[in-house]
Amino acid sequence: MTPSDTWRGPALDRDQRDLREMLDAFAAAHDPVLTDAPEQIAGLVSELAALGVWTLGTVEESGGGGADRATTALVFERLGRAWPALGWAAAQAHTAVDVLGADERFAELVTGLHAGTAAVAVVDAAAAQVRLTREDGALRGIVARVDVAAERPHLLLLGDTDHAVLLPPAALTPDPLRRTGFGGALTRALEVDARPGEYHDLDCVGTAAARRRLRLGAAAVAAGIAGAAADAAAEYAAGREQFGAALTALPTVRGALLDQAARAAVGTAAAFGAEDEVAVVAALREACEGAIDAAASALQAHGGYGYLTEYGAERRLRDAISLRAATDPGGAATAVARALTGLPSTPTAIRKDAS
Repeated sequence: MTPSDTWRGPALDRDQRDLREMLDAFAAAHDPVLTDAPEQIAGLVSELAALGVWTLGTVEESGGGGADRATTALVFERLGRAWPALGWAAAQAHTAVDVLGADERFAELVTGLHAGTAAVAVVDAAAAQVRLTREDGALRGIVARVDVAAERPHLLLLGDTDHAVLLPPAALTPDPLRRTGFGGALTRALEVDARPGEYHDLDCVGTAAARRRLRLGAAAVAAGIAGAAADAAAEYAAGREQFGAALTALPTVRGALLDQAARAAVGTAAAFGAEDEVAVVAALREACEGAIDAAASALQAHGGYGYLTEYGAERRLRDAISLRAATDPGGAATAVARALTGLPSTPTAIRKDAS
């Protein structure tokens, strides 16, 4: 059994099994290591779009594939195994189509999202990395981090009370950020300078549902990282000998491998099963922390070899940590806690009446 054969989530129907096999074959046919080379990233995104999976879970009325939630989560989980940065970018593309797809003003942008030729960085306006002010109708400030696998994305800020703001690339000055993991994310800070008329205030767009989509997508990507780490550790241990027997003959090794697999299974179940807002945030936190724990344990299972780039163990740990930084589970939990107590979670600057 190869790592890509393992599935520890809900039972899959035949179409979902075929989809899983197709995505695994696609990943096996491509380089598992992504750099921030724009041509490499754009090529992979275009291929995934041509396969119909980049926006598979968006509604058919907006040009999407109309896949159900479980099938969509499966896509994110498999991309998380292969290229977590692309899994997170695909989750943002899905969320952007959800918000923009019914608005004729953005038909060209939505078409580009489906084709993989356009990108939208989707950010919760309550996140710590969003530091914006609105004065006399001008929106200025910085979004300190986006990870959307594109050099010049649009920016979609999700606010409270079904309000969002869409900013075009012309209003954004990107500044590449250094990080240790998340190859292919093209991580940027975005300086925002948008005058009145240069951005769009969007009303009645279902931002609560959009945040759920975004967070569950991230949880599924994290579950994929954990699953890949656990499978790679099991494969490595089965093929290495110590004291004349495979490492898996040692009870401590078997116990560690079980713990890693359990982390992956719990994260997958959470990503596929959460419904209400509290459960979704819990799923995101559990999946991200589980991915870090599973990846760290898997690296230890490789011994000193785990620090060699050819094995991928260290890369999965770096990706898991970077995914947590990109998706900000702690900030999401703070925002939900404020909402539960009747406090607004979105900064005043993002609201239309801020001026």
